[in-house]
Amino acid sequence: MKLHIKIALILFIGLSFIGQAQQILSGRVTSNGEAVPYASIYIKNTRIGTASDAQGFYTIKNTPTGTQTLVISSVGYSSSSKETTITKGKDTKLDITLFPDNTLDEIVISGTLKPVSKSASPVPVEVYSKAFFKKNPTPSIFESLQNVNGVRPQLNCSVCNTGDIHINGLEGPYTFVLIDGMPIVSGLSTVYGLTGIPQALIDRIEIVKGPASTLYGSEAVGGIINLITKTPDSAPALTVDSFGTSWGEINTDLGLRYKIAEKTQGLLGVNYFNYQNPIDNNNDGFTDLTQQNRISLFNKLNFDRKDNKLFSVGFRYVYEDRWGGEMDWNKTQRGTTDKYGESIYTSRWETFGTYQLPTTEDINLQFSANGHQQDSYYGDTSYDADQLIAFGQFTWHKKIKNSHDVLLGVAYRYTAYDDNTFATLEIDEITNKPSITHLPGIFAQDEISLNQNNKLLVGMRYDYNNNHGNIFSPRINYKWNSNDNSDIIRLSVGNGFRVANVFTEDHAALTGGRDVEFVGDLKPETSWNTNLNYVKKITTDRTFITLDASAFYTYFDNRILPDYETDTNKIIYANLEGHSVSQGVSLNSDISFQNGLTINFGATLMDVSITENGIKSKQLLTENFSGVWSISYQFKGSGIKLDYTGNMYSPMELPTLGENDPRAEESPWFSVQNIQLSKRFGSKWEVYGGVKNLLNFTPAANSILRSFDPFDTNLDPAKPELTFDPGYVYASNQGIRAFAGFRYTVF
Repeated sequence: MKLHIKIALILFIGLSFIGQAQQILSGRVTSNGEAVPYASIYIKNTRIGTASDAQGFYTIKNTPTGTQTLVISSVGYSSSSKETTITKGKDTKLDITLFPDNTLDEIVISGTLKPVSKSASPVPVEVYSKAFFKKNPTPSIFESLQNVNGVRPQLNCSVCNTGDIHINGLEGPYTFVLIDGMPIVSGLSTVYGLTGIPQALIDRIEIVKGPASTLYGSEAVGGIINLITKTPDSAPALTVDSFGTSWGEINTDLGLRYKIAEKTQGLLGVNYFNYQNPIDNNNDGFTDLTQQNRISLFNKLNFDRKDNKLFSVGFRYVYEDRWGGEMDWNKTQRGTTDKYGESIYTSRWETFGTYQLPTTEDINLQFSANGHQQDSYYGDTSYDADQLIAFGQFTWHKKIKNSHDVLLGVAYRYTAYDDNTFATLEIDEITNKPSITHLPGIFAQDEISLNQNNKLLVGMRYDYNNNHGNIFSPRINYKWNSNDNSDIIRLSVGNGFRVANVFTEDHAALTGGRDVEFVGDLKPETSWNTNLNYVKKITTDRTFITLDASAFYTYFDNRILPDYETDTNKIIYANLEGHSVSQGVSLNSDISFQNGLTINFGATLMDVSITENGIKSKQLLTENFSGVWSISYQFKGSGIKLDYTGNMYSPMELPTLGENDPRAEESPWFSVQNIQLSKRFGSKWEVYGGVKNLLNFTPAANSILRSFDPFDTNLDPAKPELTFDPGYVYASNQGIRAFAGFRYTVF
């Protein structure tokens, strides 16, 4: 062979290899039209791969020719694989769509008090991300939960619009609300402390339905709602979210990441809500929505320590001035009988944190404290209250031989409560006697990995209440999963307890014309619950489906229920001489389509009953059926998204004042629906707007009985039981309204 031919052949082969070596595979990773940053992309059975950048774009060089399988994964998304053909000497473009996986892979802490992936947790935990709540922006966490299946924000007063959160039909005092795992919202704030938490700082919300007293103690009877805040190192540098409504409401959330020192990072949050526009669309002479002026400040500090030991401290302060009442009421008439108004000044501080001890063992000190001061008038009835709650616990987490995951803890809770009602009087009804409660406790749990597919968790807790004595709470949880985690079955059995303080929990005891009466010494409530949960994950080329079904049963002893019917001029509180049952089934479904459509819907069918003296009755203000949904569509490449959300409730029995009460004894079927259109501009700006309460549903105009005579000065002698009554309420009086807002984010 001639020399020049040999040289040409060598050059041709070399250039071929060079051309092959420079073949490029590139594209963009998105989910519902939005970029997925830092996703992992690699070619199966090779070490060739990369990660997407902040805008979701990726580039892989030196791609081998032929049919190749790409493996794509990212936290919060379902792992995916995709085949493509790489042609020699030709670059290939391949865009990749991932489906959100909000059901199996998140790290949760609420079920076991330690971080674990949701799929591995033996306790069923529902997780709702900040993106879920953006579909229907609201000024408070209380309202945000209206689209969570089996969870219903319940208004307790038509005038001041305070409320609590029901889980599976159980009243608000049975729901334990935490921030970063620490008990913050309890006691007085069960009614008044659910607003003013800056939503810009919330990373996700974890919900456990059913008793959790084994880990969390008193009040965790119906379930827990754990608000997990962002960490300074993962939060955006700046977030601003502000919107207003056609009713005149203004809400602004601000989040700011900052650095104090080299090893100290902070996260500041501010929430401001203002509504000063009295509206009376039902013409009953009273405000349809309470006037509010609220400011909340939140600060969280993380300290970098040796060996990555955790030290985090959070603070929050809330001040709120709210009033509702007759349209021409003003503050000079506060506490008088000139005009009826309910005026509530709330000042509240909180602190909480976690410190991991500098030992070789995993030992954590967790602490929280809050002070709640309230100065309020309900007409001419004064209610001044002060509450201090301090909580601390040590937990020791130890793994033994890879099959036992043990958690041991000691806890102490101190509650001091004082008010100006007879609830804190001595027997002589003259001397003031603030309530002091000491509640030390110990708890233990062992999470046993029987094998790859079976896990068992056993736990128990012992508490000593200085007023009620010994309280014991056990639980057991079992989990089975298929090899690929596409099927998971969980069975839970547990005990819950609650020590009640009616005046801190039940707003009906303070408002309206009824007298309050206690029968006997109130004993702690106890409950037993069983829950069967099944999760099914289905993945196809075009859809990702998750089905989450549960059946639940809760049996109560010593339950404390307000009796409105024995004497229509009184609210009588006593331990139930019998039992109460909450039972039902629920289904959640999440469906994501490759074309940008996502559908989430849930339904709960339940029966909450009270059996006393052999007579079974339905619990007041409790629906038999509820349904929620959200339907979203992302218009690809446009940054435009459409969200349609709503809920629906079946009739509830309502607290009327006897057979002469003109109000309906049962609420109608009702639904509150919302629609939103949002548009993103680059990575920083987003504008949104829409309509709330599309069907303009509001309760009947006569919901406040005798609104024309709020001080009962001219009662009908033939019907003396018919007094002024604002406690007949099951939904907001706020009708249809438009809203518009913007979000600004700097990473």
